[in-house]
Amino acid sequence: MSTLLTPEAPPGPVGRPPGTRGRPARRTPRSTLTPGAGLGLGIAVAWFSVLVMLPLAVVVATAGEGGWSRYWSVLSDQQTWSALTLTVGQALLVTGLNVVMGTVIAWVLVRDDFWGKRVLDVIIDVPFALPTIVAGLVLLSLYGPNSPIGVHWAFTRWAVFLALAFVTLPFVVRTVQPVLEELDPDAEEAAASLGAGRLSTVRRILLPALLPAVTAGAALSFARAISEYGSLVLLSGNRPYQTEVVSVRVLTFIENGNTASAAALASIMLVVALVVIVALDVLQRRVSRRG
Repeated sequence: MSTLLTPEAPPGPVGRPPGTRGRPARRTPRSTLTPGAGLGLGIAVAWFSVLVMLPLAVVVATAGEGGWSRYWSVLSDQQTWSALTLTVGQALLVTGLNVVMGTVIAWVLVRDDFWGKRVLDVIIDVPFALPTIVAGLVLLSLYGPNSPIGVHWAFTRWAVFLALAFVTLPFVVRTVQPVLEELDPDAEEAAASLGAGRLSTVRRILLPALLPAVTAGAALSFARAISEYGSLVLLSGNRPYQTEVVSVRVLTFIENGNTASAAALASIMLVVALVVIVALDVLQRRVSRRG
């Protein structure tokens, strides 16, 4: 008796249904949040919304009541424009200074050992702990009309620069310092043993590792600088068109009952801060990719 034989299809990959050869297996998405983590995430989002998102939404809504004409009237005012350019310009200068000096200070604190190191490490945090109005009084005593060192920079643009540099000093130091402590010096020694020069070692090993921390500190420094008020009240003199900063200008609008203009100027500064933060993030990504 003959048996009718039919050709069988070659077996496919184990675990795949017929007709799916060569196709990647689909993974069923699943949540990685446990019930406790989900509760924590909900509380964190709610708290963040109450403290940050809702106030920002109110400011933007108040500023938008007058439409684009409100922004135009605020920016076209010469006194407001002078305060805006002074604040942003000095904040950028101070941020650039902090990137250099903050990285150097962090390097010294981590890689060098000297007498008084612990004292210096504590003093770095003084601008964090000191009330800003007290910082302004200290700087006024040192650089004011009765300066014991003969430097009279109060009520000038130099006063704005000094005040912003004082209150923003720790940001880059404290963001770079932990990264340097975790960075293994053996990688630098291995690069040197393979013939890499100091510049190549910095560009290919140190810079990609430190750049995220440096940019994070720079963003914090800039954001703090454009919003500073307390240390400038006494030291800068708040002179219109010369030493008046945005925070003082916003307070002037509020005192005059012009809340919409104050909200418009505040929202403009928010956009400026976001642009700078995004630019720093893009720069960090490009440098890290090339490094």
